Amino acid sequence: MTTDQGQAPDQAQDQNREQDRDLGRRIRQRFIGRPGSVNTKLRARRFHLLLERFPNLADMEVIDLGGSVRTWTRAPARPAHVHLLNIDPPVDEPPDWITVQLGDACDLPANLAGRSFDLVFSNSVIEHVGGHEMRRRFADSVHRLSDRHWVQAPYQYFPLEPHWLFPMFQFLPVPVQTAVAARWPLSWGVRPRTRAEALPKVLEIELMTRTLMRYYFPGSEHLSERLFGLRKSLIAVRD
Repeated sequence: MTTDQGQAPDQAQDQNREQDRDLGRRIRQRFIGRPGSVNTKLRARRFHLLLERFPNLADMEVIDLGGSVRTWTRAPARPAHVHLLNIDPPVDEPPDWITVQLGDACDLPANLAGRSFDLVFSNSVIEHVGGHEMRRRFADSVHRLSDRHWVQAPYQYFPLEPHWLFPMFQFLPVPVQTAVAARWPLSWGVRPRTRAEALPKVLEIELMTRTLMRYYFPGSEHLSERLFGLRKSLIAVRD
């Protein structure tokens, strides 16, 4: 009897957490992921801008650093071939015009070190690679693989942090970030249960500034994607 009474609060707490996660997933889907979401509309708009800059995309062999199969299967147009390089295996089955390779864009696999592609594409990856040295190596890979590139990254000073969907999250002290991440129902990915689980996820993300993008891509044209009149993300493009 005592054991049952002791377990009941824990079970109720777990049930409440699961309800919070379900609510968080539904709210996130309105902003990110599902067709018609804010993020999906922004990506579609960004892709049309890509097509304006690279009108012959249909004839190109593209390497996508850190991307997903879904990025291209849901795109309004597709290249002749996409070589997808990511450290994680794909969630979706790739069609025959997409080649998937497991590997690190900051340390190119041997089979890619000497190759050249028509275009390097990267969407919201450089902020995840881990510090200045890894960002520099990522940019070196971009420059090595093609003379043309399209590299997008979220802007640090947009008020809503795009991974956590929490206002000004990126400017909070790390202990406060971990506390928020462990409790906030809209937390990025699989919501961490504890601050210890949240800490590596918090430390993984370093949003980009215009100064950093110009440093890593000095020969590029630098574009800004805006939402509600505010700069939301940065794009380094060389065509």
